[in-house]
Amino acid sequence: MPETTEHIVIVGAGAAGLMAARELARAGRKVTILEARQRCGGRIHPLPASEFGYPAEGGAEFVHGEAPVTRGLLREAGLSLREIEGEQWSSDGTRLSRDQRDGPHEAELQAVLRDLKDDLTVAEFLRRHFAGDEYAPMRHSIGRMVEGYDAADPERASTLALREEWMDGGHAPQARIIGGYGALIDFLAGECRRNGVVFRLGCAVSAVEEQGQALAVRCADGAVHGCDRVILTVPLPLLREIVLPASADAKLVATGDIGFGNVVKILLRFARPWWRERQPDLAAMTFLLSDQTIPVWWTQYPSRHAVLTGWFGGPRTAELESLGPQAPIEAGLDSLAAIFKLSRQDIARELVASAATNWAHDPFARGAYSWATPRTREAQAILARADGLVSFSGEALYRGRDMGTVEAALASGLETAKTILRG
Repeated sequence: MPETTEHIVIVGAGAAGLMAARELARAGRKVTILEARQRCGGRIHPLPASEFGYPAEGGAEFVHGEAPVTRGLLREAGLSLREIEGEQWSSDGTRLSRDQRDGPHEAELQAVLRDLKDDLTVAEFLRRHFAGDEYAPMRHSIGRMVEGYDAADPERASTLALREEWMDGGHAPQARIIGGYGALIDFLAGECRRNGVVFRLGCAVSAVEEQGQALAVRCADGAVHGCDRVILTVPLPLLREIVLPASADAKLVATGDIGFGNVVKILLRFARPWWRERQPDLAAMTFLLSDQTIPVWWTQYPSRHAVLTGWFGGPRTAELESLGPQAPIEAGLDSLAAIFKLSRQDIARELVASAATNWAHDPFARGAYSWATPRTREAQAILARADGLVSFSGEALYRGRDMGTVEAALASGLETAKTILRG
């Protein structure tokens, strides 16, 4: 392999940045990672096992679908997956019931989706094809899934992008990493260091400037890093806050055509699994859906940890924007009390540990993850163009099925590195 002195600065030590760094360093490039936080991982955020009884996740938790890049890395790292098992339950406000996979209009929905040629927003798709009163429960269910699961706005989200998810009934296989995503990040960061990657933590990038045929990357603390090429892997809202050379800055107009949603994630550890004791047929419950303020909950089943995780995604998370850090935990307790018809005090009495992450309040994320609008694929193609010395990478740039996932970030980082190496 020929020697190269090319120096590449990667902004962001999340999954995409670490993956790109490892690939480039292995190929002999000099790589520096600038990370605003004092840790690696970005929106992967492990919480203390001492508090929750296992390596809990304040950010990304699940491995979705086939995820070939993720699974390949896990094999390299000697890490294992535990496939998600169990039952999904719903609360209609009066009682809990096991979810039926197929609703009364499921076959009709599948047929219309199969024949759909031109993209529409989800809201327009439902108005056009399922406007009748008889479809109201299905419209409600789909809207709840798009907002709650995909953290997206139905008035902007792409139907074609979500079609595969719906075509398998929203039941694509999911798994968790034994030891959590933090173990995978530790492996990747270790691989980077072993291949000579230099890390600069606590370095929030404010500008990238052209200096002849080279670049200068400026950090908020006054540090300046000279290099030959830059890869920006930060979340979409932060891209717009970095001063960029004109050619790169012109591409940022396209980011307006990529959706970016927020998620509030709440972990509540209890002294005992009171929900299983109260209702024994919930022993195998994995997910629980409701119309409460915190609408989605899940357990760690088949693990027996007495932990419930609450999930609140999409445009309505703005309702908690101005409230303090304890507000999501209070809302979570209120929601569980309403779902299970218990007093809030009784549930709170069982609480051992709690944590809430509102990703919109994280200054280096400003939200949770991206989602597709009908114009997103075109926008991604503009941002991914390999022209100039500034490249963009990350889960928002991934053109495969599971946008907004760790797999999307890893695959995008890998592809960006390969594009540079081919150049």
